[in-house]
Amino acid sequence: MAQVKNLAQSLYPCSAQKLDQDMKLRFLGNVSVTCNDGTPAGYYLRESKGSKRWLVFLEGGWYCFSKENCDSRYETMRRLMSSTKWPQTKTGTGILSPQPEENPHWWNANMVAWCVCRNVSCAAPPAGGYAFMGSLIIREVVKELLAQGLDTAKLLLLAGSSAGGTGVLLSVDRVAEQLEELGHTNVQVRGLSDSGWFLDNKQYRCTDCSDTISCAPTEAIRRGIRYWNGVVPERCREAHEGEEWNCFFGYKLYPTLTSPVFVVQWLFDEAQLTVDNVHLTGQPMQEGQWRYIQNLGNELRSTLKDVPAMFAPACLSHEVITRSYWMDIQVKGTSLPRALQCWDRSFHDDGRSKSPPKGCPVHLMDSCPWPHCNPTCPTIRDQYTGQEMNVVQFLMHMGFDVQKMAQQQGMEPGKLLGMLSSGS
Repeated sequence: MAQVKNLAQSLYPCSAQKLDQDMKLRFLGNVSVTCNDGTPAGYYLRESKGSKRWLVFLEGGWYCFSKENCDSRYETMRRLMSSTKWPQTKTGTGILSPQPEENPHWWNANMVAWCVCRNVSCAAPPAGGYAFMGSLIIREVVKELLAQGLDTAKLLLLAGSSAGGTGVLLSVDRVAEQLEELGHTNVQVRGLSDSGWFLDNKQYRCTDCSDTISCAPTEAIRRGIRYWNGVVPERCREAHEGEEWNCFFGYKLYPTLTSPVFVVQWLFDEAQLTVDNVHLTGQPMQEGQWRYIQNLGNELRSTLKDVPAMFAPACLSHEVITRSYWMDIQVKGTSLPRALQCWDRSFHDDGRSKSPPKGCPVHLMDSCPWPHCNPTCPTIRDQYTGQEMNVVQFLMHMGFDVQKMAQQQGMEPGKLLGMLSSGS
């Protein structure tokens, strides 16, 4: 009966109206809350009448932490700091897609997304210069959505990728508290953080902190939190008094959260490797780099082992939930959309946790040790030629010594290559 009811709710908008496929741009009514350059802040909305589920998505886009690199960012990536040239509509892909074939569990939800133009941790601009009003923008968006149907919702999923994934971890409790303060205790708030679980580890090769690419994550955040006038969640701030920069790293922030969060994280995240100064093009990889990459995977596994709801494939990639191929990635035979559906079923109607149904896993992490040892990983392309590479070609391109590794594993090189090709 419950399945029939869910089907009826899903079909209702299709029969009652022509569904708008695209999300439409809306600017905030509160004009004092702005993008980095003072232009109006806004968001994209696609309503789904009849649905009690809302998905609010925070876009990624890296960050800047000083006037110099914010100026550079403004010149080269203005859409991330200004709404001046935002298009009137956006088409959702992956978990934002309105097509059930691409998005089987969330296609019929009310969809909200907005471009970066903010730093999600901050409450007010520094003296002069750029404005960093991320937390105020989120607060204003939630306030406006309440008047558009969020007030009668059952579930709000705050999702985000990359810097937006970090933003989910920083903001999910604040959104839950805002709705509770306004008396909307009927709305369950959960988080979905994609590729935002960064580590504050030691770089492979230390460099000066001259820009956002070469600067070690800890130093960049230390400088940024002062420049942004950054605000972090209260419980995390109390746990790291005087060193609030710790709250930008998922494994330190997560234990202080009260809202349920599902973490999606590539074990070999390209953005993490970039800031760690491991560059995967050009010359064959040195043995030290290879060890560093394997250690990175082990460190990520260690930080994620106690996260009850997570999906961590052994792939070299960055971001996934808004990719059109997001249904294809599997860990231990379970796809990401399926894992998220299982997570959804692990809650009672009132939001309390329960055990997920048998055969419906929510804690999924690859145990194989190399990048792309999972055969469902996204395609790798040579960044110089654009040619697709299979796992064996990729490993050889990286300078991987098949013969030496086979010897260490006590097997013939041909057998090891066969196992790698099949993803064993």
